[in-house]
Amino acid sequence: MKTVLHNCRLITDGVITNGKAVIIENGKIAEVIEDTQIPADAKQVDLNNNYLAPGLIDLQVYGSGGKLLGSIYQEEALAQMEEDFLTQGTTGFFATIGTNSDEFFEKVIAAAKNYRDNCKGNFLGVHLEGPFLNPLRKGAHMAAYMHKATLDKVKLWLDLGDGVIKMMTIAPELQDDDVINYLIDQGIILSSGHSNATYQQGKTFLNNPIKAVTHLYNAMPQMHHREPGYIPAIFEERPYTSIVADGVHVDFAMIRLAKRELGDKLFLITDAVTETTEGIYPLHTLQGNYYVMPPHNTLSGSCLTMIRAVQNCVEHCDISLAEAVNMASLYPAQLASLNKGKIAPGFDADMIVFNDNFEVQATVLKGVI
Repeated sequence: MKTVLHNCRLITDGVITNGKAVIIENGKIAEVIEDTQIPADAKQVDLNNNYLAPGLIDLQVYGSGGKLLGSIYQEEALAQMEEDFLTQGTTGFFATIGTNSDEFFEKVIAAAKNYRDNCKGNFLGVHLEGPFLNPLRKGAHMAAYMHKATLDKVKLWLDLGDGVIKMMTIAPELQDDDVINYLIDQGIILSSGHSNATYQQGKTFLNNPIKAVTHLYNAMPQMHHREPGYIPAIFEERPYTSIVADGVHVDFAMIRLAKRELGDKLFLITDAVTETTEGIYPLHTLQGNYYVMPPHNTLSGSCLTMIRAVQNCVEHCDISLAEAVNMASLYPAQLASLNKGKIAPGFDADMIVFNDNFEVQATVLKGVI
């Protein structure tokens, strides 16, 4: 049976329209029609004039509900993330793990591969943020485990994951061309992060071959009027670039600057973690509205949700609601080559319903409300 969502304010592709209805069939968006043209035989769902937007997509998130994937490295962490994120309107996410031992990475990769076949559908794969990072920009990551990638190791991990590894954050200035070329040939999204690249180095590898940048401003050289550093190269080359819009990792004024420079290449992530004492991963400690890593209280992950990141962009960064939704759905979908991020015929029927206070009223995943 066809399901029709109606009486909504539709947000898609940077535009908000009224008087539209969305027909769902077989987990896909079949048609967007006028509210007056609803088929008589369709199941109708009244959205009470709330916003209907593409489901939110978080390409960098570590855990939820007290379960940190990088701590317990078990399938239950992924199940917790799926459940929690559905209540938040996040219909797609890359579960992320940070720098640690080879044994740790292999356990997480194996757990993610095993979970994939039984997941609800918003778990889309794994993002490895490490260990191939630059210790000079380690942030809260453990420098002792950071090292240059080898072809043998990345082949081993990709073989173990059997397609579950989707994205890797690396320091490109430290890697050999054969490793980068192999990862690209395997369809891995490469993002530059925890990098100490110079302006000149960034100009040589951004977009070709490195398509993305991880958490803009954080764990990278800062701008200077004599030595411009990496950030001006990012602004000039305009790769897809993620940002943590919580006002703590990045001041809202700097998000406004990044949006002016990067336009439709700036997208939102949460980089969210969860407090935990389990496993070998160091304890994240909650301080106010962000997490730190003892003993030096280095900023380490957020308490952000994707819908709150959208709200922050609207309320603090002079970004329109429709464009903030693009930053949380369309642009990450484009980077990851997903059939998501728009409410248009043929796209996956993954959507979020929320009100004027940015409170999630419903989530649609694969056409199921």
